[in-house]
Amino acid sequence: MKSYLQEQYFLKHLLGRSRGRNYEAELQRCRPEGLPVEFGDYHPLKPIMVTDTKTRRGARKGSTSSSSSSSSSAPVDPLSSMLDGTDPLSMFAATETSAAASHSSSAGDVGRKRRAKEEEALGVDFEPWSTKRGEILARFTTTEKLSINLCMGSDRGRTPNPGSSAVSEKVRTRLEELDDLEEGSQRELLNLSQQDYANRIEELNQSLKEAWSSDQKVKALKIVIQCSKLLSDTSVIQFYPSKFVLITDILDTFGRLVYDRIWTMCSDPRPLPDSFTVEDVNDTAKETCLNWFFKIASIRELLPRLYVEAAILKCNRFLSKSGIQEALTRLTAMIRGMGDPLVAAYARAYLCRVGMEVAPHLKESLNANVFDLLATFRQISGDSVQKQLHVQKVEVPAYLTLYSPAINWILQCVAYRAPEQLLTEMMERCKMMANNALLLNSIMRAFRPEFVATRAIDFIGMIKDCNESGFPKHLLYGSLGRSLACADPPESERLTILNEAWKVITKVRNPQDYINCAEIWVEFTCRHFTKREVNTVLADIIKHMTPDRAFEEAYPQLQSVIRKILTYFHDFSVLFSMERFLPFLDMFQKDSVRVEVCKSIMEVFIKHQLELTRDPVILNAMLHICKTMHDSVNALTLEDEKRSLALLIIGFIRMVSFGRDFEQQLSFCVEARATFCNLEPVLVQLIHTVNQLAMETRMVMKGNHSRKTAAFVRACAAYCFITIPSLSSIFSRLHLYLLSGQVALANQCLSQADAFLKAAVSVLPEVPRSISVEGKLRSSESFLLDFINNFLATLLVVPDHPEHGVLYLVRGLLNMVQDYTWEDNSDAKVRVYISALPLLAAMSQETYLYSIPKVDSNETLYGGDPKFLSEINKLCDTLIGQILDHLKTLTRDEQSVRRQSALAFSLFGVLLAHGDLRNNKLSQLSINLWNLSHKHGHCETRVSIRTLESIRHQAQRPDMAHLSDTIQRLALQSRT
Repeated sequence: MKSYLQEQYFLKHLLGRSRGRNYEAELQRCRPEGLPVEFGDYHPLKPIMVTDTKTRRGARKGSTSSSSSSSSSAPVDPLSSMLDGTDPLSMFAATETSAAASHSSSAGDVGRKRRAKEEEALGVDFEPWSTKRGEILARFTTTEKLSINLCMGSDRGRTPNPGSSAVSEKVRTRLEELDDLEEGSQRELLNLSQQDYANRIEELNQSLKEAWSSDQKVKALKIVIQCSKLLSDTSVIQFYPSKFVLITDILDTFGRLVYDRIWTMCSDPRPLPDSFTVEDVNDTAKETCLNWFFKIASIRELLPRLYVEAAILKCNRFLSKSGIQEALTRLTAMIRGMGDPLVAAYARAYLCRVGMEVAPHLKESLNANVFDLLATFRQISGDSVQKQLHVQKVEVPAYLTLYSPAINWILQCVAYRAPEQLLTEMMERCKMMANNALLLNSIMRAFRPEFVATRAIDFIGMIKDCNESGFPKHLLYGSLGRSLACADPPESERLTILNEAWKVITKVRNPQDYINCAEIWVEFTCRHFTKREVNTVLADIIKHMTPDRAFEEAYPQLQSVIRKILTYFHDFSVLFSMERFLPFLDMFQKDSVRVEVCKSIMEVFIKHQLELTRDPVILNAMLHICKTMHDSVNALTLEDEKRSLALLIIGFIRMVSFGRDFEQQLSFCVEARATFCNLEPVLVQLIHTVNQLAMETRMVMKGNHSRKTAAFVRACAAYCFITIPSLSSIFSRLHLYLLSGQVALANQCLSQADAFLKAAVSVLPEVPRSISVEGKLRSSESFLLDFINNFLATLLVVPDHPEHGVLYLVRGLLNMVQDYTWEDNSDAKVRVYISALPLLAAMSQETYLYSIPKVDSNETLYGGDPKFLSEINKLCDTLIGQILDHLKTLTRDEQSVRRQSALAFSLFGVLLAHGDLRNNKLSQLSINLWNLSHKHGHCETRVSIRTLESIRHQAQRPDMAHLSDTIQRLALQSRT
C-alpha cells in the first residue's frame, strides 16, 4: 500500500489529463446490433404449446406409441420433459380415486345423485337461520326479571313391580328412566336478568355436552326435556322470540349428538358414507335409534315431546326411506293441539327449520304449517290472548311483532323456489282474512322480489285495506320497498307506486319510524327516477328529521341514504346541482360521522370521475367536503387516518384541470395550500402539481417563453419555494428542492434554480442520522447518499453564478459533506468524494454528456478555459488525497480491510472510466489500487473477471491500445 500512496504528490498532474470523451461515438458502440427476424421464427416470449403425452402401463419398453404427441415445431418444455409423460400429482390423484372406488358400493352413485339433488334444492340463495339468530336476540329484549324452572331427576332406587314380570328387563328400565325425567326435585331460578338467563341457558348447553361425553345419555335427555318445557312459559312475552333462539340451540346440539352417535355405530368396520341407505345400517344402530324414539314418545307433555322428536328428525334416515316425510306430517298435526298461538307459531317455525335442513326436497310436506298458522290467527282476538296481553300490559301491535320471526321463517321455507301460483294463492287467502297486515308483511318479505314487483299495485291496494291499528302501514310499505329495491316493477307503474308509498311515508310522525321507511324507498327513487324526484325525497327527509334535532338518533339510516344515492348517481355535476344535497349533508353534526360520509363521497368521486373537471359546482362542493375531512385532523388523529384522508384529497386535486388556463390552476393550488395546510402529503402533491404546471407551460411555448409565461413560471417557482419549508420531512424537502430546481432550470429561471439548489445544500446538515421508515428507525445514510448522487448529476448542467466563483455549488456541497457528522466506521463521506470525481471529469470535457436547451452550462461559459480546468484539477487533487488518506486508516481489523478493498476497487473503476491511463503515473496508481483491492481476497472474483474482460474489449480499440500494457499487470489474487 505504501508503494502507491507515496505517489500522492504527483496527483495534480494525473487527472489533469483526464481522458477525452466522445459521448456520441461511445453511445453508438454500446448499442446492440440489430438482426432481422423472420416472421414465424421462434421467439422467447412466444407462448409455448405443451401437449401432454400419456403412455400405457402395458406398453412395451421400446414402444413409441402414445395417445397424443407434441407438435414438432414447438420447443420442448423442460418441465414436461422431466416428467417422462407422467404427472406425479395426477398419478397420486388417480391412485386415491381408484382406492376410494374400491371401497364404495353401487349405492354410492345413487347417494351422490341424491346429495346433488338436495344441494340443488337448498342453494346459497336460501338465507340460513344463523343469519337471523343475532338479529332476533338484539331485537326482542326485556328489562323484566326472568325465571328458569327445572325439574332435576331423582337418583333414588326403585323397587321392581312384581306385577310387571311379563315386561322385559329392557322395557322396565326404560320406563323407570322416563319416570325419573318428570319426577324429582324442583329447582327454580328466579329474578334473572336477560343476560343472566342467556348465561344459564349456555351453562345447560355445556352441561348437555359434558353429560353426553361422560356417557350419561339419560341425564342429557333430561336436560333437553326440561329446556323444551321452558318454551311453554309466556310470562314475559316480549322475550319469547329470544328465548326460542336460546333453547333451540340446545335442541340442535342434542340432535347432532344423537345423530353422530348412531352414525358412528354404523361405521364399523368401514365408515358409513354420507349418502347411505337404510340397507347400510346395521341392526345395532337401528335398535339404538328406535330406543331414542321410544324414549321420546313416552314423554307425557306435548310440547317437549314435539321439540325433542323434531330435534332428532334426521335420525329417521337410519330406520326407513319415508320416515322423515311421515314424521313431518305427524308432527305438523301434533302442533294443532297447542292452545297458545304464539307457542304454536314458533313450534311450526322450528319444525320448518329442521325440515329444511334435513330434507329440503320434502319442502311440500311443510306447506300445511302455513295454512294451520293462518287458521290460528283468529285466536289472537280471543279472550285468553287478550287477557294475557292485559295482564302483561302489552299492546296488540307490539304483540303482533313477536310473530314476525316465526311467520317470516315459515313463509321463507315454503316460498323458497316456489312457483308464482303459490304467491297468488297466499294473496287470496290473505284477502279472505281481511288483509291481515302481519301475514301480508311476511308474504312480501318471503316470496321472490320478482314476483312481488310484478304485483306491486295489487299489494298497494291490499295495504290500503289493512287495519292501521294492528300493524302500521309504513312497515308494510317498508317490506314492499325492500322487494322493489331488488326487482323492477313495470315501467308504467313506477311513478304511481312511488306516489302511493310516499303519501303514507310522509304522514309518519315518529322520526325514527319515518326514516326507517324512507331510507328503504330512497333506493327505489334513485334507481328509476331523475335528480328532481330524489331532490324532493331529500327535502322531505330534511323536513322530518330537522325538528328537535331528530337526525342525531338516525345517523346510520342517513348514511345509508347517502350510500344509495352515490350508488346510482356518478355524475357529480348532477349530484351537486341538487338543491337539497348539501343541506342534507349538514345534518351530519357529529364529527366522526360527518367525516365518514365525506370519505364515502370522495371514494366514489375518485372511482367514477374519469375525466378531469373544472366545473365550479363540483369544485366548490368538493373543496367543502375535503375541508371537512382536513379540519377533523387533530393531535390525536392516528397516522393511518391522516394518510387515508390525504390520499382522498390528493385524488381530488389530481382530477382538477383548467386546461390552458394555467393561471386559474395556480390560483386553485394557492387556495388548496391554505385549506389543507395540516396534511403534509397534500402539500407535497400541490408542489408536484405546480411543477407540472410549469413544465406544461414550457411544452406549450416549446421552450420559448414570452414575457408573460416567463413571469408565470417564476411565480410557480416562488410557490414551491414558499411551500417547501413548511414540510416536516427532511427528505421530502431535499427532493422537492432538487426537483423544483431542475424544473426552474428547464424553464430558464436561473436565479430561482440557484436559490433552490443552495437551499437544498443548506438543509443537508439538518439530516438526522436515523429516520423512521414504516414505523421503524433506519439509518439515513443510504437515503442521503442517493440524494447526493442525484444532486451531483444535476450540477453538471448548472452554470456558475458570476458573483460566487468557480464551482461554488460543488464546493459548497463537498464542504457540507466534510462537516457532516457521519456514523462511526462509515465510508459514506469517501464514497461521496469518489462519486464527485466522475462529475469533475465530465466538467472538464469540451462537450458535456447532457445539457438543457436554452441554458448555457459551464462548457459554454468557460469554453475550456485553462483556469477553469485548473480549478477542476485542484479539486480532484484534494478529493483523491482525502480518499487515499482514508484508505491508510483501514488496516485495523478484518472488517476494515474489507471496506478498504471495496473503496479501492471503486476508485480504480473511476480512474479506468475517466482517467487517461496513457500517463504512466496514473496507470501505476490504478494498478496499485487494483492490487490493494485484491490483496486480501475480499474482492468478488466474478466482478473482477468481468472487469478484466471489459478492459480487454476496450483495448482492442485503436484509441485505447495502451490498456493492453495495463491489463498485463492486473492479476487476480485470492485469499490464502
